[in-house]
Amino acid sequence: MEVVQINIPIIIMFIVYAILMLYIGFCFYRQNKNTEDYFLGGRSLGPVISALSAGASDMSGWLLMGLPGALYVSGFIDSYIAIGLTIGASLNWLFVAKRLRIYTSVIANSLTIPDYFETRFDDDKHILRIVCAVVILIFFTFYVSSGLVGGAKLFESTFGIAYEYALSTGTLIIVAYTFLGGYKAVCWTDMIQGLLMMSALVIVPIVMLYHLGGFNEAFNIIREIKPNALSMGEGVGLLSIISALAWGLGYFGQPHILVRFMSIRSTKDIPIATFIGIGWMILCLISACLMGVLGIAYVYKFNLTLQDPEKIFIVMSQLLFNPWITGILLSAILAAIMSTASSQLLVSSSTIAEDFYKKIFKTDASNEIVLKLGKIGVLIVAIIAFLISTDKNSSVLSIVSYAWAGFGASFGSVMFFSLFWSRMTRVGAILGMISGALVVVLWKNYLATLFNFPIYEIVPGFLVASLVIVIASLLTSVRPGTKAAYERMLKEL
Repeated sequence: MEVVQINIPIIIMFIVYAILMLYIGFCFYRQNKNTEDYFLGGRSLGPVISALSAGASDMSGWLLMGLPGALYVSGFIDSYIAIGLTIGASLNWLFVAKRLRIYTSVIANSLTIPDYFETRFDDDKHILRIVCAVVILIFFTFYVSSGLVGGAKLFESTFGIAYEYALSTGTLIIVAYTFLGGYKAVCWTDMIQGLLMMSALVIVPIVMLYHLGGFNEAFNIIREIKPNALSMGEGVGLLSIISALAWGLGYFGQPHILVRFMSIRSTKDIPIATFIGIGWMILCLISACLMGVLGIAYVYKFNLTLQDPEKIFIVMSQLLFNPWITGILLSAILAAIMSTASSQLLVSSSTIAEDFYKKIFKTDASNEIVLKLGKIGVLIVAIIAFLISTDKNSSVLSIVSYAWAGFGASFGSVMFFSLFWSRMTRVGAILGMISGALVVVLWKNYLATLFNFPIYEIVPGFLVASLVIVIASLLTSVRPGTKAAYERMLKEL
């Protein structure tokens, strides 16, 4: 039975964790002297912080809730998501990180992704910046809402409070330390949260295995009740496998991850950061997948009732551990949610302050005004995401997949071509970004059903955007100066 038991030790551990995160935010509050400090941490972050921060901000609550829940329902077939993500993240670190870091610091001092796109294509009309900003605000609002839903489910299950109050509590904690500390606070807390997430994900499946009697016993139980859960291909179509692997395409377009490449201290730190980041990711993904599949055996063997598959980690933590340890383990979910939501709120606020206000409406705005507007931007996006999150039946994985596809198709295609094709033009970038975003929205809501072609929307979105980029670029001319800047970037590699 899925029982909510309020425990003083768990409450204490949650409070301690929340206070620690808020304290870090307050410590960095005084260090933010200008917008580069607040939005990029002064480009001073080392490889360990950059790697773990990128991983923690990437994974969000879906790593401890959405992914284990998906494997609990479908079995190892959904591990293709993890495989696709690992491949995509590796390619991102290996091929995108260094080029983007060089272009956004050596070639031009770009603080945001729209900044980079505008300077890369010499867009003096600011069209590309406006399109970027709109895409960021739309999809990040949904993405942040997925974190708030995960946080609300966590507080609801742990403390037995109503979903609405749980949602309000989680939102307040996330917004408070992002509002105070800016980028450095987000990255330092991400590092702590990344280590906490990894520890929790490794410990819980090990203890589950101990109680189940080892892998053989666990898999024998699963073969009895749900044999297809142990297969990675039986009864599953090619489109499902392609859809799962296609998650990897999304990495090229996630602003909250790409900004980690822009802020790393030096390109010399990138190989170390790559090794740490990918190693962390592989360990976490394997553990999350294992937890979901072992959950099938555990729930059956001990006659439990799991109403919401996305709460498998929460239920296991409550059942298997001392309340003090449970408090720490459940704080890992809060860590995953906070690390991603805070990063996304910060990127959204930089979009409002830097890309809309300073660069388009008020070019002579002071750093102080832009900083204040950035913090107001955090509140605006958080409020809208909060309103979207009020539906307690929302699926964390479903919301994340939609936002992930939106960024992957629109930003991902443009980012990839912009760093590897000197012939790409401003028109190609604008039309590619718009077409990628539109195809994702239309495919998700109408076209997949209309064509009876159930493939993850990032696939048609990325392909259409790439085709539009190539055709539009070949039909239009490269703007003066952009080719020279691109060649300079190549020399710096």
